Amino acid sequence: QLQLVESGGGLVQAGGSLRLSCAASGSTFARYVIGWFRQAPGKEREGVSCISRRDGHIYYAHSVKGRFTISRDNAKNTVYLHMVSLKPEDTAVYYCAAADVYLGSGYVCPVADFGSWGQGTQVTVSS
Repeated sequence: QLQLVESGGGLVQAGGSLRLSCAASGSTFARYVIGWFRQAPGKEREGVSCISRRDGHIYYAHSVKGRFTISRDNAKNTVYLHMVSLKPEDTAVYYCAAADVYLGSGYVCPVADFGSWGQGTQVTVSS
């Protein structure tokens, strides 16, 4: 069983940046696709980005493409989400989660495929 813990959230002004971390323990981290998701008040949880096990396949939601960068360090059992040019609409609780799936072309990181959810980290972007 994989356990995930998010960190790095905070309050920033619009245009600012943050780097979120998702630290894993308890299982073979490198076998899992890791995804970042977010949930704003009153909205459904949505996929932001996910990264494959080793071969570098990556998905970004259209709303964050060009502003967010996902990366993983399998030696440190950690996945990062570097966010720049933040907007007020990026305000949400950000979660990471894991999936034992194949991330190929066209895969859009559906929430239902993922488990081992972390507790979330709040990101607040002020205008």
